[in-house]
Amino acid sequence: MPHILLVEDDKRLSQLIARGLMENDMEVNTAADGETALKLTGLLNFDLIITDIILPVKNGLEFCKEIKILKPEIPVIMLTALGTTDDKLEGFDSGADDYLTKPFEMRELLARVKVLLKRYSTYRPETSTLLQYEDIEMDLKLKTVTRSGNLIKLTPKEFNLMKFLLENPERVLSRHEIAENVWDTHFDTGTNFIDVYINYIRKKIDRSFETKLIHTKAGMGFILKKGYEDSSNT
Repeated sequence: MPHILLVEDDKRLSQLIARGLMENDMEVNTAADGETALKLTGLLNFDLIITDIILPVKNGLEFCKEIKILKPEIPVIMLTALGTTDDKLEGFDSGADDYLTKPFEMRELLARVKVLLKRYSTYRPETSTLLQYEDIEMDLKLKTVTRSGNLIKLTPKEFNLMKFLLENPERVLSRHEIAENVWDTHFDTGTNFIDVYINYIRKKIDRSFETKLIHTKAGMGFILKKGYEDSSNT
């Protein structure tokens, strides 16, 4: 299953593209800015990156240039509303492998994704089975989680929730986003099942350790981060 990183700050468009990719048997991680995307690329192995150019924090051109230095084997498709020849040249000069101007049809994006995946398949590194943040390690093949070398037993749903946190470190994840990615359902504001599961894994991951890593951002969601102060661990 190809692993795609989608970098797009338009939430609605990001959801539409991600859904289209997943419906075509692709695994998708998303980021809303270039800085977060760069961190994810350092933590995970991606087969292809789709990025907008106009992004907060770090724009798509800067992000692409850095990726092509760090991991030149990853193909990059740029999405943008800027469609002049000079804009396209600037995109290609930054290292992009393809360029698609908004608005576009999903089938055209899929066609370009498949072409680049096939072209780069010979050079793609073996997908890592290890996720890591600070002293937490998750082995996706063995389905194990350790912290400072201590084995932590998680239920299948707790494991999937912890996996999503490790795939999105140092980023506040809303309850809605967690529900759609971990439970594959729309968030029901009348239930607190996500808070319950966060509490379950927090007790297992943090309770026996001085440094707390799983935090609550009041009114916004949850974050996996060292030294995060604006939190509630009740």
